[in-house]
Amino acid sequence: MAPISSVRASMTKQRVLTGITTTGTPHLGNYVGASRPAIAASTQPDVESFLFLADYHALIKSQDPQLVRRSSKEVAATWLALGLDTQRTVFYRQSDIPEIPKLTWLLTCISAKGLLNRAHAYKAAVQANEDDPDRDPDQGINMGLFSYPILMAADILMFKADFVPVGRDQAQHIEMTREIAARFNHVFGEHLVLPQAVIEETQAVLPGLDGRKMSKSYNNTIPLWEPEKKLRKAIMKIKTNSLEPGEPKDPDDSALFKIYRAFVDAEAAAEMRQAFADGIAWGEAKQKVFLRINDELEEARERYNSYIERPSDIEDILQAGAVRARAFSEPFMHELCEATGISSLG
Repeated sequence: MAPISSVRASMTKQRVLTGITTTGTPHLGNYVGASRPAIAASTQPDVESFLFLADYHALIKSQDPQLVRRSSKEVAATWLALGLDTQRTVFYRQSDIPEIPKLTWLLTCISAKGLLNRAHAYKAAVQANEDDPDRDPDQGINMGLFSYPILMAADILMFKADFVPVGRDQAQHIEMTREIAARFNHVFGEHLVLPQAVIEETQAVLPGLDGRKMSKSYNNTIPLWEPEKKLRKAIMKIKTNSLEPGEPKDPDDSALFKIYRAFVDAEAAAEMRQAFADGIAWGEAKQKVFLRINDELEEARERYNSYIERPSDIEDILQAGAVRARAFSEPFMHELCEATGISSLG
C-alpha cells in the first residue's frame, strides 16, 4: 500500500474505494486480479473499504437493460460468495446513491473540456474513427464516454477516498480526479480529498484461453462460476504448443503455467515448474490446473448459486449498504451544495 500522505488518512483509517462495472459475467481474471486481493485488503484493521457496483458506468458500453441487470446480480453474488464482509465493507450500488449524479454535475461545471479531451478512452475512440476515411471523428462516441472521468471522480470524491486501487491503464483517471478536485477546492474552498492511486506492480494479470490477457474484449475468458464439468472443459481448451510428453517445456512461455501460479503458493509453483522441465504432458498439466482451481472455488460456487437463486436477498444487502453509504454522502452533499450556492434561502 502506498504511504499515507493526507492529513485525514494519517488520523483515521485509510479509506479505500473500488468500483466494478456491471457489463458482463465475472471470470477468473476478475477474481485473481480484483476480487480476491480486494477482499483480502478489506479485512485489514487499518482499512475502511467502500465497494460499489458501477451500473451507471455500465450504460456507457451497454444499452441492453437485461445484460446490465443480470450482470449487477452476478457481480454482487460473486463478491458475497467470495466472503465479502458487508459489516466491515460499505457495499452498495452506484445508482442507489442520488448524491453521486448531483456531485457529477457540480464537478462537470468546473471541469475543463481540454482535460477530458486528453482521456485515453476518448482519444482512442477518436483515433479509431480518424483512421477510417469514411467516418466522422466523433462517430459513435456518446457523452457518457467523453465525461466518464467526471462520473468516476464523483464516485471517488463523494466518499473522501484516500486510495483507489487501479490498473496502470486507469491511473490517468485518478490524476484527472485530483485535478478536478483541486479546481473545485480552489473555487469553492477546501472540501474535497485528493485521492491517491494504488498501483500494485505485482498484481496478477491472468492470461486467457489464447494466451493474451483474459478479457471479454478478446472473447478468451473462463467464467468464474462454471459448473465443474464445464470448468474442466474450458481449461482443456487453453492454448499450448505441440511439444510431446517427455519433452521439456518452458513455463515462462506458458499461459497454463501462469494461470496455475496464480492459484498456488511458491512451493507448488516450483514443483510445477520442475514438472514442465521434466516434460509433463499437456493433458496432465491441464488436469492439475483444473483440480487446483476447482478446489479453491468449489464451496464459493455453491454459495454463488444460492445467492443467484435468491435475488431478493442480494437486493436487501445492497439496500442496507446504500443506507450506510448515504450516511456519508447525504450530509457531505449538503455541505457541497452550501459551498456552491445551491441551497435553501431560509
